[in-house]
Amino acid sequence: MTIRLVLADDHPIVLDGLENLFSLEPDFRVLAHCVNGEECVEAVRRYQPDVLILDIRMPVKDGLAVLRELHREKQPTKVVLLAGALEEEEVLEALRLGVRGMVLKELAPQMVIQCVRKVHAGERWLEKQAFGRALETLLRREGGEREAGGVLTPREIEMVGMVARGFRNKEMSERMGISEGTVKIHLHNIYRKLKVENRVELILYAQAKHLV
Repeated sequence: MTIRLVLADDHPIVLDGLENLFSLEPDFRVLAHCVNGEECVEAVRRYQPDVLILDIRMPVKDGLAVLRELHREKQPTKVVLLAGALEEEEVLEALRLGVRGMVLKELAPQMVIQCVRKVHAGERWLEKQAFGRALETLLRREGGEREAGGVLTPREIEMVGMVARGFRNKEMSERMGISEGTVKIHLHNIYRKLKVENRVELILYAQAKHLV
C-alpha cells in the first residue's frame, strides 16, 4: 500500500531532505511540498494525503494554526508534527487537535520514516526525547493496569475530560459551579491518584483510557 504524503516546512533544505528520504522508500509518494501554512492547508484540501508532515514553525500560518483549521474542517489526514523543540503548551494543544506523531528534527532520519509508518497504521508515536516523563507515564499504563473508574470519582473523571478538551481552571470553575481554589484541590487529588505530574501527562492518560 502506498502512503501518500504532503510535506510542509519553511526551510528548502529540510524539504529537499525529506523528499529525498521518502523517495528512497518504495511505499511512499510525496504529493506536494509547502513552505508556509496557507499552502499547507490548500494542499491538504486538494490532495487529501494519508499523512501530513508539518513543521510547527511556519510563516503565514504556524503549525498550530494549520492544525486548528484542519481540525475545524474535520480533515481525515493524519498529522506528524516536526519541530526543533516543543513547549509544554504546544504539546497540549497539538494533542487536543488530534496529532498522532511528534518528532524532533535532531533525530535520525530513519526515525521519521518509522513514525510516519506507525501513524499511518493508526498507532501513536510520541518521541521520548520530546516528552520525557509524559511518555514514560503513558507507557507504564499500557495494558490497562489502572482503570480510571477504579481510581477516580465520577466528578474527577468529568474534570479529567474537561482538562483533555482544553478547559482552563477558570472555565472549569464556572462550568461546575465551584471556586478556582476548589478546582485546584480536585486537580491535585487527581494528579496524586493517577501519579501524573502535569496537564500533559493527564491528557495522555485521558486519551489512553478513552475518556475523551
